[in-house]
Amino acid sequence: MGWGWVMSDSRVAKRRRPRPRSPWKRTLIAIGVGVTITVALAGCVTNPKHTNASATRTHHSATSSPTPPPSTPTETPNPALSHPATPGPVSAAFPSPTITTIPAGTVVASGDVASPKGSIHFHYAMVANGDNTFSAHYLGFTSTVPVPISVTLLQVPPNVGDGLSYHGVGDHLLGGPTTTAAAASSVRLASAGPPSYLGTLVTYSSATSTSGIPVELGPNKILAVSTVHWAIPARQTNVHPVDKGTRAYASGTVTSKTTAGAPRRYLVASGDITAVVAQRFGISVEDLIWLNANLQVFGSEQYLYEGTTLNLDPNSL
Repeated sequence: MGWGWVMSDSRVAKRRRPRPRSPWKRTLIAIGVGVTITVALAGCVTNPKHTNASATRTHHSATSSPTPPPSTPTETPNPALSHPATPGPVSAAFPSPTITTIPAGTVVASGDVASPKGSIHFHYAMVANGDNTFSAHYLGFTSTVPVPISVTLLQVPPNVGDGLSYHGVGDHLLGGPTTTAAAASSVRLASAGPPSYLGTLVTYSSATSTSGIPVELGPNKILAVSTVHWAIPARQTNVHPVDKGTRAYASGTVTSKTTAGAPRRYLVASGDITAVVAQRFGISVEDLIWLNANLQVFGSEQYLYEGTTLNLDPNSL
């Protein structure tokens, strides 16, 4: 019995012992195990290519501008509730100063002259030349005085019998003794602009010596004084000074006004500056210079000379 058990057990043992595998099967198993290990390790190790791409994407997203949110659709404006935008303040540019001219041939003053003793007679007419200048025309001159007679325009009236020391504006020889009216003659007044400041027409002796003539007829003796009444029409201009009141750097005084009440003359005070004076009267610096030919200033700020009188009336030009 004992031997049979052993034999039986040996048979069992023999049946349980694994049979050796063939070499090609062992090779396939080894390859499978290697692949399994490789896949497992690949899950634990990061691919450098993928890492760089991820880093690149992260860096790009950090430095690029944020994507703006989608625009919200707006409602269609209602014309009944819409209003145009209010424009901002804009400094208006001053146009270049202009003034119209008086038509040529316009008579702006006229009158008749007779000497106190009635020995001299003539008619005068002040006429516009059409270029902002004027001429004095003399007609019907007669004289029984034995010396040549001349005429001139003055601002301040002298007296008959005085000696003429200044020959004024438009000094003109009318002629000598006549038996009939002399031919008409004229003289262009030298200064440009309206001569209305010349309010006196003076007739005087043009004798060259006192030899053989009465003293009252001697050289430059005044024989007649006549007041000239000017009627110069106003010209159209785009310069309209208005006094807006004294201020720093424009504290002078308006010394005269036009018949319409506009400032005509301005007396410069100490510290007055050209630009500020122009602002005070609502005009440009160009206008102020246009109104005052040869205006003199000093310093980089263009200070005006104290005591200077400025013209502010375009019709005085």
